[in-house]
Amino acid sequence: MADAEIGLTIVPALSFAQKAAAIGGTALAFIVLDALWLGWASRDLYSGTIGSIMVQPPRWDAAVLFYLVYLAGTLYFAVLPNAAIGIGWTALQGAALGALAYATYDLTNLATLNAFTWRLAVIDIAWGTCATATAAAAGAAAARAV
Repeated sequence: MADAEIGLTIVPALSFAQKAAAIGGTALAFIVLDALWLGWASRDLYSGTIGSIMVQPPRWDAAVLFYLVYLAGTLYFAVLPNAAIGIGWTALQGAALGALAYATYDLTNLATLNAFTWRLAVIDIAWGTCATATAAAAGAAAARAV
C-alpha cells in the first residue's frame, strides 16, 4: 500500500478493494437517502413551493447524470482522500462539499426564479449538507471495513 503525505501526517492509500467498497457505500447511502427525501419526506415541500415550474415526469436522464457526477465529486473530494484518516473527518469533508454544492444550486435558484423561496433554499442546503456528510461517512466506513 502506497502512502500519501498530507502536511506532517502520512496517510495510507486505499487498496482497490477499499476504493470499491467506498464507491459502493457512498452510492448506496446517497441514493437511498435521496430517494427517501424526494419520494416521501419532502415531496409536499417541493411541490407546494415550486410545483408550477417542476417537470412532470422528471427527466430521468438528467437525474441519472446528476447522481453520477455528484457521487464522483463526493468520492474525489471527500471520501477517497480522507477515508483512511477517519469516518468523522470524511463526514466533515462531505458536509463542506454538500453545503457548497447545494448552496450553489439553491442560491442561484433563489436569485433567478420567482417561485423559489428562502425557506426552501435553507431546508435544501441543510438537506444536501447532511445527506452528503452521511454518504461520505458511509463510504469511509465501508472502505475501513475491508
